[in-house]
Amino acid sequence: MEDVDANEYVFTQFEKTCARYPDHPALVYLGEKYSFAKLEELVARFATAAHARGIRDNDKVILYLPNCPQWIIAYLGLQKIGAVPVPISPLYTAYEVEYMAQDSGAKAIVCQDTNFGYVKQLLPKTQIEQVIVANLADLLPLWKRAVGVLLDKIPHGRVEQDPRVHFFMDLLKHPPQPPHVEMNPREHLAYILYTGGTTGFPKGVPGTHGSMVSYVRDASAVVRAHIQPTQDVFILVNPLFHIMAKGMLFTLGLNPGCTTIVMPQPQIDAVLETIQRYRVTCLLGVPALYRMILENDRLDRYDLSSLRVCYCGGDTLPLEVFHRWEQKTGVKIRQVYGSTEVGFVSLGRLDQDPVPMSVGSLFPSRRYRIVDPETLQPVTEGAVGELLVTSDYIIKEYWNKPAETARAYIPLAGEVWYRMGDFVRQEKDDVFYVDRSADLIKYKGYRVSASEIETVLQDHPAVIGACVVGVPDPGVGERIKAIVVMKEGTRGVSSSELLRWCRERLAPYKVPQYIEFRDMLPKSKVGKLLRREIRDEERRRAGKAKQ
Repeated sequence: MEDVDANEYVFTQFEKTCARYPDHPALVYLGEKYSFAKLEELVARFATAAHARGIRDNDKVILYLPNCPQWIIAYLGLQKIGAVPVPISPLYTAYEVEYMAQDSGAKAIVCQDTNFGYVKQLLPKTQIEQVIVANLADLLPLWKRAVGVLLDKIPHGRVEQDPRVHFFMDLLKHPPQPPHVEMNPREHLAYILYTGGTTGFPKGVPGTHGSMVSYVRDASAVVRAHIQPTQDVFILVNPLFHIMAKGMLFTLGLNPGCTTIVMPQPQIDAVLETIQRYRVTCLLGVPALYRMILENDRLDRYDLSSLRVCYCGGDTLPLEVFHRWEQKTGVKIRQVYGSTEVGFVSLGRLDQDPVPMSVGSLFPSRRYRIVDPETLQPVTEGAVGELLVTSDYIIKEYWNKPAETARAYIPLAGEVWYRMGDFVRQEKDDVFYVDRSADLIKYKGYRVSASEIETVLQDHPAVIGACVVGVPDPGVGERIKAIVVMKEGTRGVSSSELLRWCRERLAPYKVPQYIEFRDMLPKSKVGKLLRREIRDEERRRAGKAKQ
């Protein structure tokens, strides 16, 4: 695997790999294999068709798909013609997608047919001109699709005829001859990802080709000596709309020439069966995935002896899970650490044992400081402080969010730094994660914005105030709890009604598990919600419950 130049495009190293290993399987999806040459051809066909349908340089295109080959084909194909993919969760409701479509200025959307009903709702309200519809089984052979339909194994959604609607498979009939688009990789956008916002709205995080290539380059340098092209097999379970899975797809799969098994859903038995069947060597997960595997009643039926490399990110890995996994598989779990705003910051090294709770040494393309969050002065070695990160490669602002940018990106010592919101300490070369800011909840590896849920609750006509916090839970990281204050004189509004309200407006993983009613919420002298007080209170309760 060659060094990657940060002045290259995201797809440059992939194309070099396709030339080197054209016949080797790049992807396996629902049992079907796609060679590197075939995948490159499908990317070129999609790029040609998208350009022929008027998608041009810097046009934003939403990817509203689960993990599937179509996601990867569209992502790379759009980048080939200078367009900007905007990956979002396939679980989002029409309410959420509408906001992101308007905020990003998306011109087109690629969706699964089962989500077409949501897309239809937002078409009159947004500037979207084209809809490209895919079915999960589009790229499977006809006989597999027929069997899937007969056994009712393939979900289908109703798609209405409309001049704006095109089918993914029709686009792949175009010749693989995309036009060449001249771009500056250090400046041209490669994607916009959305992450939780402190004002109740998700924030668009723009990334250039150079910003992504730079952290993939650093991650590749960590694993290069331990990953064998055409030999290793990477199973992709985490969602591709998240920066961790997207980065590791290139680090452990597409760029080195390894086979990636694409899992459309994180069903534990299916994951275990796939590891056994394909002799998977590389696994990426969140703590909840590792815990669910360990607690699966049928775990002993599966052979996991092929696993060599296990990475975990998205949340703190409990020591209990770390030790149990090593005892069960003989493999140590290493950390992936970073954020949507700055990309990967570190990756656990494979040539030394991981230190529990350490995120490792930070990448050379990222510079960091550990500071007092109030004074922004550096703390002494070993002391806990807030982590600040900067890099020459990242865009230091949110998309159309100047107020959010001012809160998260700060000028210091002649540079602009991103406030990670994580509290860490450093011992020699290791950085140890300690805690995070209170407004982000980590549920099953998802970063859930407390303020986004609060905004939805406060939109209910009977609610005057809401506070959302994470309640520690070893199984999922944190469960989401909402504390609600109702308007005076309100009658007949139950927690069930508020939960239904949330389900209609939020992705399933953002919906609170608990709702508690109170007469008031703690506020500062200037009226700011003191979420940390409630969060600390819930932690004390959880601690007493364990005793």
